[in-house]
Amino acid sequence: MPSGLVALLDDIAGIAKLAAASLDDVAAAAGKAGTKAAGVVIDDTAVTPRYVTGFMPDRELPIIWKIAQGSLRNKLLFLLPAAIALSAFAPWAVTPLLMLGGLYLCFEGAEKVIEVIGGGHGHAEDVPVEIDPRALEDQKVGGAIRTDFILSAEIMAIALSDIADRPLTMQALVLAAVGVAITVGVYGVVALIVKADDVGLHMAKEGRGVIRAIGRGLVQGMPVLLKALGIIGTAAMIWVGGGILVHGLEVFGVGGIAHAIHDVSAASGEAFGGGVVAWVVGAAAAGVFGLIAGGFVALIVHRIQKIRGKPAH
Repeated sequence: MPSGLVALLDDIAGIAKLAAASLDDVAAAAGKAGTKAAGVVIDDTAVTPRYVTGFMPDRELPIIWKIAQGSLRNKLLFLLPAAIALSAFAPWAVTPLLMLGGLYLCFEGAEKVIEVIGGGHGHAEDVPVEIDPRALEDQKVGGAIRTDFILSAEIMAIALSDIADRPLTMQALVLAAVGVAITVGVYGVVALIVKADDVGLHMAKEGRGVIRAIGRGLVQGMPVLLKALGIIGTAAMIWVGGGILVHGLEVFGVGGIAHAIHDVSAASGEAFGGGVVAWVVGAAAAGVFGLIAGGFVALIVHRIQKIRGKPAH
């Protein structure tokens, strides 16, 4: 009897070790896949705060919570099953769809660059002067969740492309881990950003000395941070989208651009002595390609809108 108990405990210990190893594999794969989606995550973080602009401070966190719930539904209930079905029945479609998403990112980034150059003000929405606050909140939340769906689809596609050779169960676990981690991370950071000015204002009014100075710094620094996040997010969209397009073209046998970027980045790293320099040059080159591709799509879209008699934005 004791020997049987010892054998059972050994089996349980073996199963536990196997489960732990599997969890480690999932965590490692999720971390690697999530890192590749960093550019889209930055843009998601930069875009979301504008959806709570103009609301009372006590409604900001509830609105962010609603958007976060919608984002999680997007990823886990719609995009994850679609990604697994795609991987199981049409794995050949992953790269083309990823490239379409990358082209969309380049287009969005190029649109923002064009707006800055042309003195535009972005995707401003005309809101009636008198509108029910609840209806306005629902409208903003709905718009944020729809935007999140597009960005989440690209995040999940990037993650899927990195684990396409794994078993379907592993893919599902990794995509779920990526979806939850990125949602918590993005909307946690958004909540901190949105409430930082309120915290700073309280510190500036109630604090003394260093505390008051920190509070004033937060109040004055948040607009600068939000502007910087917007610039970083735009650059990240163009860089990530351009990199996806370059890699996709290489997969389909058009490797000239990828080889040229690799040669330039490698030469830069050797000339200036550093892998960081090589990475920056490679990312910048991918970004230039992405900006050109996105600008070309934007030109076509604007022409079509002009023919149809609709303004670009």
